[in-house]
Amino acid sequence: MLLVTGATGFIGGRLIERVDGPVRCLVRRSVPLSKVTCIQGDLVTAAGLDEALEGVDTIIHLAGAIKGLRPEDYYIGNCRTTENLAKRAAGRGIRFVHVSSLAAAGPSLDGAPLTEDAPPRPVSHYGKSKLEAEQIVRGLLPDAVIIRPPVVYGPGDRGVLQVLKPISRGLQVEIGGGDRWFSAIFVDDLIAGILAASKAPHAAGRTYFLTYPEPFTWAGLAALAGRIMKRRPLRLTIPPALAMGVGWGAEMWAKFTRTPGFISRDKIAEACCERWTCDPGRAARELGFEARMPLAEGLARTLAWYKEAGWIRY
Repeated sequence: MLLVTGATGFIGGRLIERVDGPVRCLVRRSVPLSKVTCIQGDLVTAAGLDEALEGVDTIIHLAGAIKGLRPEDYYIGNCRTTENLAKRAAGRGIRFVHVSSLAAAGPSLDGAPLTEDAPPRPVSHYGKSKLEAEQIVRGLLPDAVIIRPPVVYGPGDRGVLQVLKPISRGLQVEIGGGDRWFSAIFVDDLIAGILAASKAPHAAGRTYFLTYPEPFTWAGLAALAGRIMKRRPLRLTIPPALAMGVGWGAEMWAKFTRTPGFISRDKIAEACCERWTCDPGRAARELGFEARMPLAEGLARTLAWYKEAGWIRY
């Protein structure tokens, strides 16, 4: 039996569609999910965890906080939740797959893509909380598998949507200071890698980056998206100091509305880094992993889904 947390999210929703065999999901409130059994519970309070873990042999832990009104929200949503789940999974012989983030490792400082053994240097509360969650998992479950995805895109994603939506309206927004490089992966390729790691006996205790072999620039992504949407967007370059001011303003608005947003000073700090790149070599050698979806095709599928869903127009 497989238990999935975060099944109502972007990655989790796609994952449960691709799993063969019985799947159980831990959800905070009753939701209609096909093909799966839902157990109501709460990772913050640990309510429902014992029931959810009955008969489970594998856990894929996707749930976490990607937005927050306060720094504490990231540590509650990423660290406390992970600790509660890992404590109850300990001693049960369960394969635990913890889906973390490249943000836990931090940006590449020397121009070379990061390997899994590089000293972590997160630059945001999100990244620091994801690193702390990894350390909790390693302490409680030494044989757990940790996955660190970079930028994940695909149908249903709202993160990369924030970059693509202005382009559909004829505007390309960039932070000044030269090219910004990043690693990425299409959501279905990420899921294939996660499932491979969940089944490979030799993956126990290992950490993996799952990504395309070659990085991209945000300017290159914008140009490709513009061609797909038949747009020639006006390029607007924002100085880093002004971008940080925009992040502060977005935080104030989020606090006023009590609704966390995608833009914050933390996110701007991440966006100002020159290289968020990682090396998939270990996953290729040990899991036989390969990101198969070409960026152009994956981006075209993603934009078509956005258009059909009414999220963008072009």
